[in-house]
Amino acid sequence: MYATLLIEPLPTKGAVLRACRGVEHAAHPLLHAAYELTCLHESRLADGGRTDDIDCRRAKLVREINHWVHAHLPPAHGSASVHTETLGAVLDRLAQYTATAYAALASATDDALGDAWESLAELSIGYEDLAAEVTAGRRRLPGGP
Repeated sequence: MYATLLIEPLPTKGAVLRACRGVEHAAHPLLHAAYELTCLHESRLADGGRTDDIDCRRAKLVREINHWVHAHLPPAHGSASVHTETLGAVLDRLAQYTATAYAALASATDDALGDAWESLAELSIGYEDLAAEVTAGRRRLPGGP
């Protein structure tokens, strides 16, 4: 899927959030995938009907992200605890929350808008913590070495 480049293993939360909005997403394969996932979630929100094709494409992107992560990150320490989700699943949720938060800007009540942005902020901090722990080898991802 992605060419081998000399890149940082995992992008920062700021880079992921910018990629989800279509800014600076070509520099890293995970950023490009985050952008694509956000586009799919935006389509899902706009469609409101059959979303099978969109969900199949999302699942494929999540699998590709997970394969990339396992191929490019060093194995975790033997005592590292396992995270509950793959990195692909976390990026998919970040993309979903981004699409939802921006959609809420246009049509939601103050409560729904605040909830959407709070969820996005909390998950982005969780991503940042997970990325640091995985990169340091203190946390393992499901399905990996």
